[in-house]
Amino acid sequence: MMDMDMDAPLDFESDDPLLSLPLPVSTKKRRKVIGLDDLVSDFYKEKSKTGARKSKSGKNYNSDEDDDRTRNKKEALLSKFVDDCQKQVHDIVTEAEIPLWGQRIFGPQKAPPSLSFPGLGSCKLLQSFTNSELNLMLELNSEKGETFIEGLIINGWLSKLVLTCGHVEESIASYSFYLMLYSSNEGLQASACEFWLAILPSVNKVDLPSVIFDWFPSYTELKHALEVYGYLSCSSTNISSLSEVDSKDSCSEGPPRNIRSWIKFLGACCQIRSIQPIFSTSEVEEFLGVIIYLFLDRRLQGLSLLLHECMLSVISFFTDSEWISSCEKVANSLAYRLPKDMNCLKIVECIPGSTTRSKHLRSKVAFQILINCFDTKVTGAEDVLALLLSINLKDKKCDFFKIYIYLVLAENWLFSSSLLDQRPVILEMWGVYLRNCSSQITSTDWRSFASKVRNKASYLLQTTTQKKEF
Repeated sequence: MMDMDMDAPLDFESDDPLLSLPLPVSTKKRRKVIGLDDLVSDFYKEKSKTGARKSKSGKNYNSDEDDDRTRNKKEALLSKFVDDCQKQVHDIVTEAEIPLWGQRIFGPQKAPPSLSFPGLGSCKLLQSFTNSELNLMLELNSEKGETFIEGLIINGWLSKLVLTCGHVEESIASYSFYLMLYSSNEGLQASACEFWLAILPSVNKVDLPSVIFDWFPSYTELKHALEVYGYLSCSSTNISSLSEVDSKDSCSEGPPRNIRSWIKFLGACCQIRSIQPIFSTSEVEEFLGVIIYLFLDRRLQGLSLLLHECMLSVISFFTDSEWISSCEKVANSLAYRLPKDMNCLKIVECIPGSTTRSKHLRSKVAFQILINCFDTKVTGAEDVLALLLSINLKDKKCDFFKIYIYLVLAENWLFSSSLLDQRPVILEMWGVYLRNCSSQITSTDWRSFASKVRNKASYLLQTTTQKKEF
């Protein structure tokens, strides 16, 4: 067997023209392998060249100092950026720092008057009840006096006895009245209030017999009760000293629970003017201001419905001829006393718009407060709107919180009256003011209350435009 060359081409490979071509010979030189020593040498060569360039330019830098300066510059820029962000965030959250509505309406309570009435046991009503067949079965002793009548009040029997005989003696009337306003027993003072509400004459109680009173409470007794409760009247305290109610107030601070009975009794008394007048017009004007001002005490929020009912009863006390003048006086009194912050908006909003008189009162109160917000003396509607239009909303120092107060007060003043319907010039000026507030305040303005003013004005502008179309 012949020896074969293992490296020789096969028979069929010799026939392939591609394989028969000679391989190209590379003309390039093989690159030299770079070692670690070469890299170190190149590094120092480049460093020497860089140093030569720096020396030619007349500058000599230390690499560590250069790094420190660069780092300090970056830190300064970062610190400035953080400060700018904090300032913008502070401008955004300043609305939360503005105090909410709430006033300190009641201060320290005074000692209530004595509830000792030794003559109760000898009153004719109790003696007649003691000698009745009913008491022979109950075996009640009227000589206990106060304890005896308290039991009759709690059980509701005293009102039935009074309505049956049609007469209230002075001792019973005065004692039950003082129980209602000053008793610390919540059940007893509530029952005494129900007793008075049951025997008071009313146009709605035509089927009940009339009752003759030997004694009836007056303005003096109700006003004195407020003083005992710690009510801070306009003359007894400085307006600027009234602060938001603190949760840490002493237990001696008012109002007591008896204020509920006081409110109910006042409302009932104002409804019986045509039957038995009790108060004068000026006295009821004062009480109306008190009822409205009580809305600012956050501790009385649970009595909001009762206060609304009492307010409507007090408003209904006035005759049509008295109402115009009395409404003006009440509005002036409230505007003088209220601070120009969220409290004045709360007062305006608490006056309901359910009746013609209440809407009139709401408009007058808002207008008087708005007038008092300006240093310039103004009287007419056009003067007020002209002052609002003169405010430069693009001024960087513009106080948008005040603008918001003005806007809400003007809204309640105009929309609770007929000025927009009766006087086209007022409607036109109001529309221009709303357009200014909605267009001159940009959406990127982060100042406090800027967005509230813009959004409120945009909403009101739609309503104003609809009035113009009609």
